[in-house]
Amino acid sequence: MLNRVDDERKLALYSMLSIGLLFAAVSIVSPSLAFGQDVTSAAPRPEIESINIFTLLVQGGAFMIPILLMSLLVVTFTIERFIGLRRDRVLPEALVTGLGQLGGPQGGFDPRKAYKLCQQYPSAAATVVRAMLLKVGRPHNELEHAVAEAGEREANRLYANVRWLILAAAVAPLLGLLGTVWGMIRAFHDTTQLTPDLNKADYLAEGIYVALVTTLGGLCVAIPAAIFAHYFEGRVQTLFHQIDEMLFNLMPQVERFEGRVRFGRQAGDGELSDQPESVPAPPVAASTSASK
Repeated sequence: MLNRVDDERKLALYSMLSIGLLFAAVSIVSPSLAFGQDVTSAAPRPEIESINIFTLLVQGGAFMIPILLMSLLVVTFTIERFIGLRRDRVLPEALVTGLGQLGGPQGGFDPRKAYKLCQQYPSAAATVVRAMLLKVGRPHNELEHAVAEAGEREANRLYANVRWLILAAAVAPLLGLLGTVWGMIRAFHDTTQLTPDLNKADYLAEGIYVALVTTLGGLCVAIPAAIFAHYFEGRVQTLFHQIDEMLFNLMPQVERFEGRVRFGRQAGDGELSDQPESVPAPPVAASTSASK
């Protein structure tokens, strides 16, 4: 698995930028609100309406559409990875038990039976073990190279959809930030167009209030996406550590066949069969008789 520290640092940076914008907006509007309250301090306090989430999303404007699409992406790939990273899909317990019985202390490990067992329980671990069994009888370096390549392919396949969660965690706060900046620009622009008899503080507060909706939406999408991406990455690493431990226990059983016999996949049914190396026949001596 490749090191993804840089991705996590970028996610933290994006989150800090969004939160910093939030505090900046609050600090900007607070003096204006305080100024407006000085004028109407004697007036009775009106009843505060509750916030309607659906109305809030609609007021967020067009920038809420890609954020909502990102939320659907996060939900979809989170459910898919919960299903795809179940233990019976990656490292079935029956496969581990069966291979452990084949490689018992009796020393009767049979690569053919192990290959059939992997076909019976298709999974990421079975794919890596099959790649190892196809190199039975070959040098140790070639065996390790085949196992490493198969393991890397399976790890990348399991991690492929996790990258979409990392993308959502990085892009959603930026979309919210963009929507908030655009909303604040519109709020200040509309405030400058008001006549002197209108309360500019109310208009400015309402404009910034609507503009911050996109930042809230982006953070609501990015935070769960980052949490689930981190969880699934750890899940993949844990499962492959267990696969490596299983291969470490099988390796001595497979190395006993080095230089003795080789196996290959049959073209008909995909099973493992012996492929003994053919000994070349001695060259036929050429006739030395010459006609005179």
